[in-house]
Amino acid sequence: MIGHYVNYRKQISPSLDDLLPVSDFKLYAVSTRYPHNLSDDIRLQKIQDGVYDIKLGIGLIRLIVLSRMPKTPENALWQLFGGKADKFVYGDKYYHWHYSKQQSVLNRLYELYQQEGVSMSYTWEDFERDYTREHLHLLSPDERLKGVPTTERLKGIPRQVIEEYLSQKPDKS
Repeated sequence: MIGHYVNYRKQISPSLDDLLPVSDFKLYAVSTRYPHNLSDDIRLQKIQDGVYDIKLGIGLIRLIVLSRMPKTPENALWQLFGGKADKFVYGDKYYHWHYSKQQSVLNRLYELYQQEGVSMSYTWEDFERDYTREHLHLLSPDERLKGVPTTERLKGIPRQVIEEYLSQKPDKS
């Protein structure tokens, strides 16, 4: 994160000899859980529940720990991603989505919280694959097969079935 900040500061400054002041920038980090191992090495100053400041040589980093955010309506979005089922239910009740497409992510999170042993290394690719699999039945056969090469479509179909189909179609040559 600090590397990205340094690079960004260089890119938007008038020149490398005339960098924008450090005070023009604020760094924020978001974590699902409290970073116990980090707090053994670096002092975290509590600002309020779920919000901490980390002082480093370059300045200040504001750390937001989602699982420690209080249950209040203004924190409803944070509650959805805090990794605790009871807070998720609270966030679901009080957060109002601006775009209906985002609701599918919420639905998937809710399904995961209903199961035991949710894998915390669940990626966006995992989500897209699983969500597509679970909702594939909603697509028409043409939509499901879009982009699948003919040779792949024919795999697993007995030769006799293919020949029978072809014998019933008029010859277009």
